[in-house]
Amino acid sequence: MSSLRMLLRSLAVAGLSAALLAPASVARAEPTPAELTKQIEKSSTELERIVESYNKLNEDIKANKAEAATLEARIGPLQEQAERSRADVGVLAATAYKTGGMRTAAALLEPGGTAALPERLGTLDQLTRQRQRTITGFTADQRRLIDQKTKLDVTLAREAAQAKQLAAGKKRIEGDLSRLYEMRRQAYGRSTEAPAKASSAGKPPAVSGKAGVAVRYAYGAVGKPYGWGAEGPGSYDCSGLTLAAWRAAGKSLPHNAAAQWSATTRISRSALQPGDLVFYSGLGHVALYVGGGQIIDAPSAGRNVSKRGMNIMSIAGYGRV
Repeated sequence: MSSLRMLLRSLAVAGLSAALLAPASVARAEPTPAELTKQIEKSSTELERIVESYNKLNEDIKANKAEAATLEARIGPLQEQAERSRADVGVLAATAYKTGGMRTAAALLEPGGTAALPERLGTLDQLTRQRQRTITGFTADQRRLIDQKTKLDVTLAREAAQAKQLAAGKKRIEGDLSRLYEMRRQAYGRSTEAPAKASSAGKPPAVSGKAGVAVRYAYGAVGKPYGWGAEGPGSYDCSGLTLAAWRAAGKSLPHNAAAQWSATTRISRSALQPGDLVFYSGLGHVALYVGGGQIIDAPSAGRNVSKRGMNIMSIAGYGRV
């Protein structure tokens, strides 16, 4: 046997022996802080999209409740009108039964002078039209009532289905949050950032009007914790913060980044002014622009509302309230 073959054989035997003598399972290395940070950032982005979907569902439920209230308000008067129409038709039916069908017409056509016949026929025609209007009105009232009740039933069924989705969404978010907080604890020694003072953001810029009110509100929120589904005053998620800032200025926004995109006017980057909204790729995040290339936003779970540069991720566009 050549020396090369003997060497290879010896190495193979040595390798096999090492494998047999090695522990059954090698302990997996703990992720480094840098690896954990990457995982945290990825999980935070995914979780924020889930939270914004939850917020949208909440907005849909609010809209459905408002629609149901409107329908219920309409049904009351329609019910009363339908009852009145039913009573009118009842009187008509009772009269027809008592008079015996064509007796009214026969009475009108009884001898009494040919000069009065056209007038009698006109009276008969008028009575016929009145009866027809009564019957038609009853049918229309009943149809409107049934239509509104059907719409209400559909709305309530949709609301019930959304409530189930909301409960499932809440359960998923809570599970994801638990895992995210554990990763933050491993990486940073605590699951959430330490509270910070609003003064750490500096002095708000001098901005007039409603936009100025929104900007000053956002400055006052700096340092407060992220809270999913929250719109202040103790905690906020991203769309909850922009909603609360503009609510303080007397403007109403939905609690969802994508819905806020639809509710605002598109502007260019060069036209940005303090108080405008900055939307990020996928419309899963929104922030309030405060001037000088800076935003104030509620970043993600475990973090606090902060002032930072606007280029935190790919920007989808800008909106003016």
